[in-house]
Amino acid sequence: MRCLYCNFEDTKVIDSRDADEGRSIRRRRECEKCHKRFSTYEQADLNLSVEKRDGSIEEYDKQKMIKSVRIATNKRLKEEEIVVLVEQLEGQIRADHKEKVTSREIGEIIMKALKNKDEVAYLRYVSVFKGFGSGKRFVKEVDKISE
Repeated sequence: MRCLYCNFEDTKVIDSRDADEGRSIRRRRECEKCHKRFSTYEQADLNLSVEKRDGSIEEYDKQKMIKSVRIATNKRLKEEEIVVLVEQLEGQIRADHKEKVTSREIGEIIMKALKNKDEVAYLRYVSVFKGFGSGKRFVKEVDKISE
């Protein structure tokens, strides 16, 4: 790995340990040239393809999922809570052992999690995900969760 300070191509790992409750590895590195130290984090890729509504396929992007949850929660959850929630949802997806998932399936998983965590965030998310075009559909959804 290149040095973050001098861009030299060789660094050595001087320490490795688990991070994020075993979901990643923190590596402490030292540059062979300038001897400055820095940390890197390594985590496994989900290796998942997402089929979009239009039929196109793209690589799963955790940041997209975090962004959609962040928008729905709009400061109602801390950033750390959002990341933990998304990692839990990734665990559910991983447990299905699929190589491809639809954007609809991801949306359903997010909706279910938000419904249990924060009803306001759920309503925000579902109104965009289901494309509410009127207040009536929004009111119907509010009535459903109020029952």
